Amino acid sequence: MRQRGRIKYINQEGNQMPRVSFETLKNEFKRVLVKKGCDEATADLSAQLMAETTCDGVYSHGVNRFPRVVEYIDKGYIKPNAKPTKVESLGAFERWDGHLGLGNVNAKLSMDRAIELARMHGIGGVGLANTNHWLRGGSYGWQAAEAGCIGICWTNTQPNMPAWGAMDRRIGNNPFVMAVPHKDGHIVVDMAMAQFSYGQMESKAMKGQLLPVPGGYDAQGQLSCDPAEIAKTWRVLPIGYWKGSALSIVLDLVAAVLSGGRPTVGVGQLGEEYGMSQVFIAMDAMRIAGDDFLSSAVKAVLDDLHGSTPVDPAQPVRYPGESSLAIRRANRANGIPIDDAVWEKIKLL
Repeated sequence: MRQRGRIKYINQEGNQMPRVSFETLKNEFKRVLVKKGCDEATADLSAQLMAETTCDGVYSHGVNRFPRVVEYIDKGYIKPNAKPTKVESLGAFERWDGHLGLGNVNAKLSMDRAIELARMHGIGGVGLANTNHWLRGGSYGWQAAEAGCIGICWTNTQPNMPAWGAMDRRIGNNPFVMAVPHKDGHIVVDMAMAQFSYGQMESKAMKGQLLPVPGGYDAQGQLSCDPAEIAKTWRVLPIGYWKGSALSIVLDLVAAVLSGGRPTVGVGQLGEEYGMSQVFIAMDAMRIAGDDFLSSAVKAVLDDLHGSTPVDPAQPVRYPGESSLAIRRANRANGIPIDDAVWEKIKLL
């Protein structure tokens, strides 16, 4: 139905949500960023990336996160016109300084450079220091895969997760991304080292929904599926328990060492989440493996996976990134459903 000139979407909870076109959403992001001091090109790129994230259904790291991006610009944590600069070149690997620029722009440019290095050397890497939250890390996996590359990237964060066996937060949930190109739909893994990212839990809490599996501990020290209760303790659950805790620590160390930037403990000392360290790696899969082998190898794996017997016949087994493609196509065709309160808040910025 139409209301006030906008298409309305009825979500699973029976609430109406406006559907907004991709271009309308992007232009609104861009309007605010320019108002906050971004130059046209930087604002356009950042807005494009945030609109793509939201279009793929990752609202927690797109439209829902945007007001916090604006808040961080206002506080001076994000320098809207800062550009990353190269600090050191070591052949196929380079160190760059993000100068606290917009996190998604810095990340996009860093993966661009990793891909350029991969074209020259077969593999390329960039260590990026002094940057901001990259929003959806999967964007840079998709970016590498679109270029025919295997992409690997990760970021550290503020201390927002207890190490396994600990009560207090000393490590980050340090999102990690890996992508493999495929002509019928890229395979993209994008995951935090916590069972659920804080953005995912915030989205669930906004909708009054429970998590499908325990995501952390409540105030009584019990595993909980209630994101609101977990938010009170900040005791999120690492993926694989002690294994996710170990991976978080190692990812943080490698990001800090390769970039020359802050480890999680250093980010925590700033008081807010900015000034992080990230790594971007691209491998020219088309050049290394050849198109025929790459296509046949990926197809064989995915065909076998799709032959799995699902636990729920209504929920077929999918590869990482497959659902994003379906959501993207539907939202491009029908408009992107946006929470009314979030949309009105952005329009007032």
